[in-house]
Amino acid sequence: MKYSRYEISQIIEALNDLHVTTENDKEFEEHLSHLFKVGEDDELTHEPMRFTRGNEAHGIIYIDGSGGGKSTTIHRGLTRFKALAENPETTLPRWVPVIVKNPATLRSLGCDILNQLGVDKVSDRAKVYEIWDMVRHRLMVMGISLLWLDEAHDMFKKPTSTETENMLLMLKTLMQGDHAVVVVLSGTERLSAITGVESQVNRRFSKIRPKPLKFGADDDRVSGLINSYAERAGLKTDLRGDAIMRLMHGSRYRFGRCMETIIRAIRCALEDGADALKIEHFEIAWGQLEGCEVALNVFAMNDWPSLVLEDEEAQEAANSGYAPKKAAKSRKGRG
Repeated sequence: MKYSRYEISQIIEALNDLHVTTENDKEFEEHLSHLFKVGEDDELTHEPMRFTRGNEAHGIIYIDGSGGGKSTTIHRGLTRFKALAENPETTLPRWVPVIVKNPATLRSLGCDILNQLGVDKVSDRAKVYEIWDMVRHRLMVMGISLLWLDEAHDMFKKPTSTETENMLLMLKTLMQGDHAVVVVLSGTERLSAITGVESQVNRRFSKIRPKPLKFGADDDRVSGLINSYAERAGLKTDLRGDAIMRLMHGSRYRFGRCMETIIRAIRCALEDGADALKIEHFEIAWGQLEGCEVALNVFAMNDWPSLVLEDEEAQEAANSGYAPKKAAKSRKGRG
């Protein structure tokens, strides 16, 4: 069936709005529930649990590569956390999300947090410590119980530097005092190196590191998602035996990237006027995402297991001193 461009855009928008619940959602909700007090009604409250003789709150570090789905998982988990849903005094949620901009400094990050807290302008003459005093004050006044810093790896340029030490000190102060808040950090592999730099910060955070997709164990789940999404788009599926493994490998075994490729392949099929979703549509979709030549397309080449896919985060970590550089391999796909 031939769809108009508007109809195709509506179908794809509806697919993007779907949320597939995974074990990552359950794990995040479990970690989150351990960080807040339980009321007499046996329900979780917005009051952070206090540790170390009642002096500090704790937090979560969520580490996953680009396209792993961490931001979606965290946003959904926080949205579903009833105790943080609304502060009756402000009618706003008791949690605030902030995307860390690169390059990040203590000043820029403090100003970005204040902006999310309703402070549009900070004087250029304000000192850094004054900015962070304002942050703590606004968190208290607005009754915020949780601060989520996404792309948090951009807070830490190098494992050991004055700026990194100051960032870690700032995190500790936010989690202490009369209005301590829970801090959630999400980002790429660079965050894992930070946990070993400062032991006092490390013990304040529980860690979540999603498992990669695996051949065999996740085949049925991925296949079921392809069939379900294709059916919603009015398509049948016509994929050969190793298409699922090709998809996992091409997605670097990350669930979020896998879903992105599936939805893009469905778009390609709809634009082609096809009745069924085929391997050729995945080849086109993956080629668009990766910008690679056909000879290095995981859905086109015969010896696809030999295709070595570069990982942007791993390379960035190596270049920044967070991980040792690996020797280059002969056959690479662009990442």
